[in-house]
Amino acid sequence: MALDSGTQTMTASALTSSLTTKKKDAAEKENLWSAILNEVQTQGSTKLPSNKSVLVLGDNATGKTTLIAKLQGVEDPKKGSGLEYAYIDVKDEYRDDMTRLGVWVLDGDPGHKNLLHYALNETNYAHTLVILTVSMTQPWDWLEQLNQWIKVLQQHIESLSLDLKEKEAARQRLVTTWQSYCEVGDDLDPGSPVKRTMRNNSIDEDDLLPLTEDALLTNLGLDIVVVVTKTDYMTTLEKEYEYRDEHFDFIQQWIRNFCLRHGTSLFYTSVKEDKNCDLLYKYLTHRIYGLPFRTPALVVEKDAVLIPAGWDSLKKISILYENMHAVKAENHYTDIIKAPPTRKAVSNREAEVQTEDEQVFLARQQEILKQGGQVRGESPLRSQAGSASAGSNKSGPRTPGSAGQSSPKKIDPKLNPATPGGEGVLANFFNSLLHKKSGGPAGAGGASPGNMGTPRANGTDGLMTPEKLAVRTDAAAELDRLSRSVKKDIDLSQSEC
Repeated sequence: MALDSGTQTMTASALTSSLTTKKKDAAEKENLWSAILNEVQTQGSTKLPSNKSVLVLGDNATGKTTLIAKLQGVEDPKKGSGLEYAYIDVKDEYRDDMTRLGVWVLDGDPGHKNLLHYALNETNYAHTLVILTVSMTQPWDWLEQLNQWIKVLQQHIESLSLDLKEKEAARQRLVTTWQSYCEVGDDLDPGSPVKRTMRNNSIDEDDLLPLTEDALLTNLGLDIVVVVTKTDYMTTLEKEYEYRDEHFDFIQQWIRNFCLRHGTSLFYTSVKEDKNCDLLYKYLTHRIYGLPFRTPALVVEKDAVLIPAGWDSLKKISILYENMHAVKAENHYTDIIKAPPTRKAVSNREAEVQTEDEQVFLARQQEILKQGGQVRGESPLRSQAGSASAGSNKSGPRTPGSAGQSSPKKIDPKLNPATPGGEGVLANFFNSLLHKKSGGPAGAGGASPGNMGTPRANGTDGLMTPEKLAVRTDAAAELDRLSRSVKKDIDLSQSEC
């Protein structure tokens, strides 16, 4: 009987222990499911933040405005000046939520960097992502451009009155992002709230891998994405500048090393050919809002490179060295990627000759004649004026009201020989030509505007060829025509008086 009672006692305690264990397991399972449900509800009730923003920096003509317009879905971008503001609509399909991502685009002129405090300040420092743009149309300027904008950004951050703890927390967040990067390929949808929560909660500081060599040597505490625009121009570089695959591999290894040192991501894009633009949009929402991004790194196509932050390393970059034979990775960037010489515009037409203004030419010739000390021939106006005065003296004394004297106020200034635009200048010019040919003053030997139609045969004229004689005759005829024209104008002015 004692044995039976002992056996019954042991059986009862075993049953009690078993029941207690089952209750504990059930309670733990219930608590686990409750925790998961609570997390899902918490994630589902959380709205997308509306205080996030993107700051776009880069030189002019690097495609900043066109790139943002593509991310917005706008086909007709409009470029402004100074500091532009736009926004991108962001939608979370899992939570059925929408928000607007603010975008600031700074002009490429360094003179506008004082506007940076409107786009990046103490309030939004922790909520801002920076995009640095360079263009494939000018790869020889990348070194200067990227270093310049990193320097501008660094100096601006130092000028902000940021709390040291906040700045250090931002830098540590970037380090953690690099250390916790993992390849895409899990069976569970990486975009689901459960996956995001479990991934974030499962990261332990002791499990984080150390930073790879040369990573985040410059840590500004900001998420930065380097975007190479206009990669469709690579074909032009090959045709016109004789770029080969070695050049593009050298360019890629250099910019990947730059991104590694500064802890940035890298995207090669082409709005014209629509390459990597959608992936850039998804990556931005992934880094800013934690939305899913399932695309791994892309390094096969030279014009569509994609390097997420945390993926790259010196070992992966060194793979490019295998195809570089004529150039070395140690070479200075500008020694290999040199700016092409400035090409002059090629035109099949001959250079256009710009003619000098006629009056300026004649005035200059008059000055030359004066400086040369040449004896001026008798002006037709002087001859006509002398004849008129002689005629008036023969007829009688001249009076202020007589017709023989013309008032200076009535004479057209165009008829004045001293005026460069007058026909008297032309007469003097042709007269001086005749004087040079004849070897004496045009007025000597009885020469007058009336008898200049027949050139004299004295001096060197006797040795003149028929062609030269014809030129002399034409010049004399022209001078005679001018003399008659001037005489006619003088007669008309006198008759009006």
